[in-house]
Amino acid sequence: MQPELSRVIDQVSKEKSIDKSIVISAVENAMLSAAKKVISPEIRVEAKYNSDLGEVELFKILTVAEHVTNPEIEISVEDARTNLDPEANVGDELLEKLDQRYGRIAAQAAKQHLIQRLRDAERDLIYNEFKDRKGELTHAGIVQRFEKKNIIVNLGRTDAILPEKEQIPRERYRQGDRIRAYILDVEMSSKGPQIILSRTHPGFLMKLFEQEVPEIYEGIVEVKGAAREPGGRAKIAVVSNDPDVDPVGACVGMKGTRVQSVVQELRGEKIDIVHWTPDPAEFVCRSLAPAKVSKIIMDEDEHAMEVIVSEDQLSLAIGKKGQNVRLASRLSGWKLDVRSEAEAEEEARRARAALNAITNIGDVTAELLYQYGFKSPEEVVAAGEATLAEIDGIGPEKAPVVLKTVQAYLEEQQRRAEAERAAEAERAAAEAAAKREADQTPAAGEEHS
Repeated sequence: MQPELSRVIDQVSKEKSIDKSIVISAVENAMLSAAKKVISPEIRVEAKYNSDLGEVELFKILTVAEHVTNPEIEISVEDARTNLDPEANVGDELLEKLDQRYGRIAAQAAKQHLIQRLRDAERDLIYNEFKDRKGELTHAGIVQRFEKKNIIVNLGRTDAILPEKEQIPRERYRQGDRIRAYILDVEMSSKGPQIILSRTHPGFLMKLFEQEVPEIYEGIVEVKGAAREPGGRAKIAVVSNDPDVDPVGACVGMKGTRVQSVVQELRGEKIDIVHWTPDPAEFVCRSLAPAKVSKIIMDEDEHAMEVIVSEDQLSLAIGKKGQNVRLASRLSGWKLDVRSEAEAEEEARRARAALNAITNIGDVTAELLYQYGFKSPEEVVAAGEATLAEIDGIGPEKAPVVLKTVQAYLEEQQRRAEAERAAEAERAAAEAAAKREADQTPAAGEEHS
């Protein structure tokens, strides 16, 4: 706390980008806190920054009293009017400047406190700046150092961390490299604000397209979602709010320049751009491109779809190690089960055979059950009467009869299975007994050996 304190305050405020009033408040509080440690606890003290003198002045708060009993906290009316305020009255509180000696002692003790207060103010400022930037891209990040497999990125005023799990596989950086990343989270810890970056989050892909495609930035084209397997493949769904603008074409760009810029940033990650549609079945068909879908069976209750493709499209639909169908599932939000037409036909044959085998149910009812989605008698019983009543051709009147018939068939099947198991057990027991008897009977010629 030298005479050049004003210059120091200005410098700190400018370098740390902290409001000057915050720095002055920190200086005053530091002096006040330090003064209380060297002055009698009875004395009430106040600190005020004097910009003209360039120093923090310490004042003792005195109460004007008719009869002074404690000169440390009280002052007589006469002394108050003579030395401090000509209009002082009993009960008024007046400020009396403390001896400079106290100011010097307090200033030494205040240094560390001041540093801490400024550090706290800087942390709060950085946190408040970045907490509203979650979901944005960093542009001026520079690789600072490496901690284990995490990358510490300098963002100018503070450092951020790019954890190993948020890095694209096989991506390598050196100290000093520029790096773009997605601000995944901002947390306030005991060590100050911690900024978590990501290069694997789907939001990173979406923000890169927003940068490269003016139509997205302007709101003409809207990104509806994205799914990624970082470093391998990604899918992004887009739709146009202008019928004259092709959303896929806008994202691809002239000769693929726009999408290639994103691919290059993602180290060669292949990107499928899907034209979004509100029809979930149609959207799933588009999401599974380049494969062509023959048929889709939806189960809205389970939020699942059975996707049927021709034999030559099966490997395309599934993709390498199941990647294509996994990404399509994440992008659409539906659970997908891809199978070939031949496999679907075989399953349909087995399902029809299982339902037609139910005695006393009739071929028409069996077909109605199959068309509704049932594949076995067990599924019919598990569904219950209320579900059967919803089926056109069965309805509330026939539902109890159908359910009872199927239950009776399953019970009969169970009895037969138990009878067969019992008969098998008897045969096995008989064979075991015969074997034991044969083992105990001596062979011919061995009796008198």
